[in-house]
Amino acid sequence: MSISDKTRKALEKIGLTSYEIRTFSALLKSGELTASELSQKSGVPYSKIYEVLGTLEDKGWIGTDDSRPTKYFAKSPSTGLETTKQKMENDFSENQSVILNELVPLYEKSGTSEKPDIWVLSGAINIAAKILEMVETCRNEVMIALPEAGEELVKQALPKLRSLHDKGVEITILTSDKMDKEYIKAIKRVATVKIKKGLFGGGIISDKKYVVILLGPAVAAENSSDVVAIWADHAGLAGFARQYFEYLLKDSQTI
Repeated sequence: MSISDKTRKALEKIGLTSYEIRTFSALLKSGELTASELSQKSGVPYSKIYEVLGTLEDKGWIGTDDSRPTKYFAKSPSTGLETTKQKMENDFSENQSVILNELVPLYEKSGTSEKPDIWVLSGAINIAAKILEMVETCRNEVMIALPEAGEELVKQALPKLRSLHDKGVEITILTSDKMDKEYIKAIKRVATVKIKKGLFGGGIISDKKYVVILLGPAVAAENSSDVVAIWADHAGLAGFARQYFEYLLKDSQTI
């Protein structure tokens, strides 16, 4: 019985060395063994075997009995994994505290947190790609204001809106009274749809923290490269956009 390459790689990824894997594998195959027997069966040099057995015992993968010479036995892989996981989590927590204590004050002092990402995008395809990337991480709520010229965006975004709807995300879409009725019918299946006369410009707000603002009047231009948008990950701007969206909703008509 030999361990598959897939399992060997998985053991290496959680922190076992190749010598430790060979030693544990030999114990699984043969039951209780002394250090010298293990060295022969595993191919781990005798000069290294005690060090390897010590680390395997620390990691919770093997145990020993009281015989002379000492015999070693494999513990359940579940026990080994659980001990390794707890140790990794403890180590991570300790390192996390050290890192945060020193680096967070430096980050705040640098003022980086006051410089959100803001992108200016042009072209329907580029804008749609950024919107899809943005809603990929959405968990709770998407608000969309969609002018008449946004039909192309609706076509590209519909499959994603369906999957968000299936995940339980609340979708509200405010659109122009000139929007094609077929598109309205399609989006009604996945969202609350409201109509507003003469809707100018548009945008998307995802989970109150990301915002895309479609800029008019270029939005209505036939040449798709003229469609321009601003994307930002600024919670304040997203909050302002959301308040304005709700203000527009008050004066809209539910379908």
